[in-house]
Amino acid sequence: VFGTTAPTVGAHAEYINLPEDSAIARTPDSLSDAEAVALHPGAMTALPFMRGAANLQLGQRILIVGASGGIGTSAVQLAKYFGAHVTGVCSTANVALVASLGADHVVDYRKEDFTLSAEQYDVIFDTVGKSAFNKAKRALKPGGIYLTTILSPTILCQMFFTGRFGKKKAQLVFAGLRPVEEKSAILDLLLDLLAVGKFRPVIDRCYPLAEIAEAHRYVESGRKTGSVVIQVNDNYSGE
Repeated sequence: VFGTTAPTVGAHAEYINLPEDSAIARTPDSLSDAEAVALHPGAMTALPFMRGAANLQLGQRILIVGASGGIGTSAVQLAKYFGAHVTGVCSTANVALVASLGADHVVDYRKEDFTLSAEQYDVIFDTVGKSAFNKAKRALKPGGIYLTTILSPTILCQMFFTGRFGKKKAQLVFAGLRPVEEKSAILDLLLDLLAVGKFRPVIDRCYPLAEIAEAHRYVESGRKTGSVVIQVNDNYSGE
């Protein structure tokens, strides 16, 4: 099986106890354990932002900052499934990856600042906290919404103000606090998309548990693409 432990906070371990009604699904035979681990975490965060807060619709335009990361790779694929026109923002090295996930256009942030472009979007989803609402709102259409995964006093104030007075909204979602039923529905959706080739997990590297410190250093470097997977069993090959 695979699933999510949130909001339970734990550590890297071989076993965990979860309530019987947790958001857990049976792993398809076509999926390795490593792929199952990488399948859902980004989508668990991305979906409540795009379909909950932004209510992303067919034909809308969305720009995803950090499109090559764990949340970003899921967001690109889900946004395409919902019928949106997707622009991904990433580094030069990851342009091809983001395009392969279905992005209609990819912006290399090393060469172009999307906030200075003439393009405007219904939704801007910053998955890595590298932008700011005050600048990004230039690229929002009237009535557009700016989403960020990073909690800060600034975004809380902007949420309060724009929710009452602004034509362009700022929003943060506490995705991990969603009811179990919603999380289970996300797992079901991912399995359906996986079965028809509309979603695939993106794995950057697999580390054995003995190298957990190095794994954290790599993730914290900000250079990873997709997910980093920890192999608890040192003899495990990832298949």
